[in-house]
Amino acid sequence: MIDIKLLAKDFDSVVEQLKRKKVDSAILEKLQEVYFEFKSKKQDLEQLQADQNAKSKLFGIYMKEGKDITALKQEVSENKQKVAVLNDEVREIEERMSNILIAVPNIPAEEVPTGADEDENVELEKILTPKKFSFEPKAHWELGENLNWLDFERGTKLAKSRFTVIKNQASKLERALINYMLDFNGRCGFDEVSVPFIANANSLTGTGQLPKFKDDLFKIEDEELFLIPTAEVPLTNLFSDEIIPENELPIKLTAVTPSFRKEAGSGGRDIRGIIRQHQFYKVEIVAITKQEESENMLNSMVDCVSKMLTELELPHRKVLLCSGDLGFSASKTIDIEVWLPSQNTYREISSISNTQDFQARRSKIRYKTNDKKSKNILAHTLNGSSLAVGRTLVAIMENYQTQDGNIEIPEALKKYI
Repeated sequence: MIDIKLLAKDFDSVVEQLKRKKVDSAILEKLQEVYFEFKSKKQDLEQLQADQNAKSKLFGIYMKEGKDITALKQEVSENKQKVAVLNDEVREIEERMSNILIAVPNIPAEEVPTGADEDENVELEKILTPKKFSFEPKAHWELGENLNWLDFERGTKLAKSRFTVIKNQASKLERALINYMLDFNGRCGFDEVSVPFIANANSLTGTGQLPKFKDDLFKIEDEELFLIPTAEVPLTNLFSDEIIPENELPIKLTAVTPSFRKEAGSGGRDIRGIIRQHQFYKVEIVAITKQEESENMLNSMVDCVSKMLTELELPHRKVLLCSGDLGFSASKTIDIEVWLPSQNTYREISSISNTQDFQARRSKIRYKTNDKKSKNILAHTLNGSSLAVGRTLVAIMENYQTQDGNIEIPEALKKYI
């Protein structure tokens, strides 16, 4: 959630920044209107409360001086009623303000380039050179069916389209990738955690999936519970509504979970194969840091993912997302895209984001410095795929295919398989 004080302090500047993220200025104008109504009522309430306290102190003085307290008692009683009415009004305005604010996305960082969509993202660096094949490389779905690795028909039979049965050597390779990724992240300093695959509405609201992306979530009937779309949700919310001692930061976590997504807005993209599925395994990395350390943490998380892909000898590139392609909660995002020979292009395999204090404000994740007089400070939270297991499997199948239709195994994975 953005800081409402920023909006009040410099409304025009915040509006211009959020317009870069395609936010309708009418929503922000409504938010500003409600905020100033809240601020005015709050000041009236605080003044009444101050008067109430001052009058209450007069009782003792009047009693000592032998004064009649009848009129004072009447004033205090009337003032108490006014305080109760104003309290209700303030709560109602605050609720209206929260309902607007919860749907406003994070402000893009200053260094994020302005752009409409993914076509205006900025390439930062290419790592490794794509292999030149002496034959026409096959797509992963063709390789998978020929080798009896991927069964699309039975996946659809068991559930519906975009569910796939991964079997035989592909299943072993998937398991090897998960173990390899968790071990690699451990070497990067991330502590491994096993978390629930179901999250409540508060957790999903905290990380920004609710209310905006409700249609993309699988909800459990008659429960305010959902299948998680990413391990970012439980990992980040491990510390919701907590105050973390400064000396425990940064907190760095990794977990493997299935991710469940309806892909409501995918518009028929990537129907073939396993690039865009309703259920897939993903290894996630999450960090909670002090405010001044989050940018360095973002860079170190990007390096961790890139080094993993380099060790797997998969050509990839780093891309800075433009304002129009940024996610709802992200202030800055660097995507890592892996080379897919069959498509002759790079495709996203990891997205690493700094949300700054946006999620922490929604989830009440704070830290306290060693100075006992200091106020609680909102933490910065970061998250990233490390990696989407299915897409990594796709990249290995396509980049390590041989002319006879088999798949070689990357050297880094051989001890896991």
